[in-house]
Amino acid sequence: MNARQFSIIGCQHAHIGIFINEMLELGYTCAGIYENENHGLARSFSEKFGIPIIEDKEILLGDSIEIVGCASINDEKIDIIELCESRGKHVMLDKPAVTSPEGLARLRAVIERGQIQIGMLLTERFHPAIYTLKKQIEQGVLGDIVSMGMRKPHRLDVSKRPAWFFSKQQSGGILIDLLVHDFDLLRWFTGKEIEKIEGFIGKTMLPEYPTFYNTTNLQVVMEDCIVAQLYADWHTPVRSWTWGDGRIFATGTEGFAELRLQGDPFVKEDGIMIQLTNQEPAELVPLIDPPCSITEDFIRRIQGQDAILTQEDIMKTTEATITADGQANYVNIYERKLQL
Repeated sequence: MNARQFSIIGCQHAHIGIFINEMLELGYTCAGIYENENHGLARSFSEKFGIPIIEDKEILLGDSIEIVGCASINDEKIDIIELCESRGKHVMLDKPAVTSPEGLARLRAVIERGQIQIGMLLTERFHPAIYTLKKQIEQGVLGDIVSMGMRKPHRLDVSKRPAWFFSKQQSGGILIDLLVHDFDLLRWFTGKEIEKIEGFIGKTMLPEYPTFYNTTNLQVVMEDCIVAQLYADWHTPVRSWTWGDGRIFATGTEGFAELRLQGDPFVKEDGIMIQLTNQEPAELVPLIDPPCSITEDFIRRIQGQDAILTQEDIMKTTEATITADGQANYVNIYERKLQL
């Protein structure tokens, strides 16, 4: 009997390296990587982990394969999901899973049929600072949550991005690509569902890519009148050592917390949590490590155990991003200039 095996079909984004590394740490072996375009990234993982490059993806869907990892072009992931379903293979995706209402309907159909489990690398639930904030909220330290804010500036590195990244149809655009994490965390932190979304998506750069937009700013209303502000952009300076300076703010009836994640210029390495309550002065809260990795959590779900990130979470978070993208107002400086 062969060792437990997984495979990679689609290697367009380096995030899939998280899944590869964690699967290997769990004792799985990788049967191979299939990628028909981004050969450089596939080769780098092949060399780093000693994994063969495979030119026929059918080989990576064989009987010995239990799980497929997928970081294809965003609008092509649903094709791989359906392919995995047809072969009875569970699949772990880089985010986002789909980029359109049509893709959302196909994803919902796969989930409702219930033949496979679908995972997504919504890794922020497994960040120590974010996990610690979740526990503080659960314990009532901040009281009832009344407002949340999340800022996610990102570094663009135009020259290093593939052409499909700048296509709204292929990538999904800034809101679908980046705020999927934030919608997931809103539901997780509050235990409430999303009721209303309003906001803007702006374009003020790169006219050579007409459907690429570089900022998004949303207002979200949750159940019980919890309000939230979500912001993302592609303007982290190139001198930053990481993707961006992410911040999360949580306000409750008994206190306030701020998370400074890995991009804070005065923190650099690990995130921190600052907390101030009616009972205690401002302090740095000791961070708690989550009980498992996101990949181990997915394996537990496949085995029928309780999971931190469920398939329902993935579906509702994906639905929220598609809905928000459809309802947001798109503003384009180049279109306005043409009108003047």
